[in-house]
Amino acid sequence: MNWIPIVLIIFKFGVLAATIFYSLKSHRDGEREQAREREAKRQREKVEHTVDPSAPDLKVGG
Repeated sequence: MNWIPIVLIIFKFGVLAATIFYSLKSHRDGEREQAREREAKRQREKVEHTVDPSAPDLKVGG
């Protein structure tokens, strides 16, 4: 009967370690996703601001 507390303590630390691992992993993955979204937004803005030299000038009256 002395082995029961030992097994439960080992199990408790295993669950605690897994919880910490997955929380850190989730936080890191969230930061990566945000960085990807920022980079994609920057790329879209960069593409929108570039001028296509082959497109005709669409100014009216001038």
